[in-house]
Amino acid sequence: MTLLSQVRLLLNSSCCVPDVAVTCFHLEDCVLPCAFQPGGNETVAWFRQDALLYRFDRNGSKESLRLQQLAPRASITPQQISEGNASLVLRRAVTKDRGIYRCHVQTSAGEHKAKVILKVIAPIQGLFLEHFRLSGNEEIKCSVQDVFPAPRVTWATEPPTFENLRPITRIQTNHNGLFSVESRLEKLKGRPDFIYVCKMTSSYDASAWTSSLREREIRGPEGRDLTLQCQAPTYLNKPALYWTFSRDNNSTLILSYDSRSGRRVSLPSWDSHVELYNKPEFRDGSLRLMDPKPSEHSGTYTCEFSVGHSKHIERIRVTIGEPPGPRSGDQMEKPSYWWIFGVVAAVLVLVLVGVLAFLKLRGRYKKPRGNPEEETELNRVKDKEVVQ
Repeated sequence: MTLLSQVRLLLNSSCCVPDVAVTCFHLEDCVLPCAFQPGGNETVAWFRQDALLYRFDRNGSKESLRLQQLAPRASITPQQISEGNASLVLRRAVTKDRGIYRCHVQTSAGEHKAKVILKVIAPIQGLFLEHFRLSGNEEIKCSVQDVFPAPRVTWATEPPTFENLRPITRIQTNHNGLFSVESRLEKLKGRPDFIYVCKMTSSYDASAWTSSLREREIRGPEGRDLTLQCQAPTYLNKPALYWTFSRDNNSTLILSYDSRSGRRVSLPSWDSHVELYNKPEFRDGSLRLMDPKPSEHSGTYTCEFSVGHSKHIERIRVTIGEPPGPRSGDQMEKPSYWWIFGVVAAVLVLVLVGVLAFLKLRGRYKKPRGNPEEETELNRVKDKEVVQ
C-alpha cells in the first residue's frame, strides 16, 4: 500500500476517542497526547490541519518529518510506542502552532485515531497603570505587553460616576503575533479624589487583571505627625499591603502587612517613624508618619494593596516643612492697609459736601410764595422808603 493510500485510509477511518483540548504557553514545550492499545507492527502518523506532519513505521524502523516549519521542533519517542504512547512533543510553541492535530496509529490489533485541539496563549504577566500630565490635561494609561489573545479593556471609577468614560484603546502586534494593548483615559474635571480602575479580561479563560490608581500631594510641618491616607477599593478582598518610599530614583520598602496572617514587617530604620493608622483587613492601610524631618522624610510614598491579579496604588508626594520665609536679617515690610481707610474717608467727605450743597440750593429755590397783589404792594412801600 502506498503512503498516499495509507493517509487516505487513516483520515477516513472512524474515531471513537473524544477530542482533547490542550493549552500551551508561548515559547514553552507542549505535549500533544496520543495513547493507544499496543499490538505490534505499529505505524504512527501525526497530521496538522490534514497535512502530514510526522510518520513513524516500526517495520521500516524509520521516522520522517514533513512540515518544514514544525520539523525542527516536533518529535516523538519511538521507544515509548511499544508501550502505547505516541504523544507528540512540540518544543517552544508559538501562536502560529495553533490548530487541529490528528494522531493515527495502525497496529496488528487494529486502528486508533485521536484529535487534539491546540491553543497557544501568552497570558498577562503584569498590568501597568501610569499617570500623565499633557498640555494641561491629565490622563491615566493602562497597558499590557506581549499577550495572546488580545484582552478586553474596561474602565470604571470609585465612587461610580454617571459621566461617560471615553478611553482611547490601541492594539498592536509584533513579529511573534503577540499583542500590546494601551488604553488611555482622560481624568474627569473637578474630581481629584476619584480612583480610576482599569480591567483587562482574557478570552481564553475569562481571567481578569485589575489595577487602580490615585495620586495626591500633601505638605506637613516639621516634627508634627502626619497621616497618609490609603483606602483599598471594594474589589479587593483581604489584600496584602506594601508601603514604599522613593527619592532621587531610589525606592525602599518601609512597611508590609499580610491581611491573612496579620504579620507586619517594617524596616528597622523606619520603626520609630511609621505605624499603621488602622487594620488593613478593613481596607484601610493609612500610615501615620511620626516626627518627620524635611531632609529625611520628604519624598514620594506609595501604598499598594494587592491580591492575586488585582492591585491598587496610591502615590502621595509629601513635603515636610513650611514654605521658606525671609532670611534672618532681611527686613520685609508688612503690607499696609491704611490707604484703604484714607480712600473711604475721602469718599465720605465728598458725599457729605455734596449733600450739604444740594440742601442749600434746594432751600434757596423753594421760598414760600404769597398773593401776587400783596407782593406788589410791599415792593411799592419798599421803593418809597428808599426814595425818602
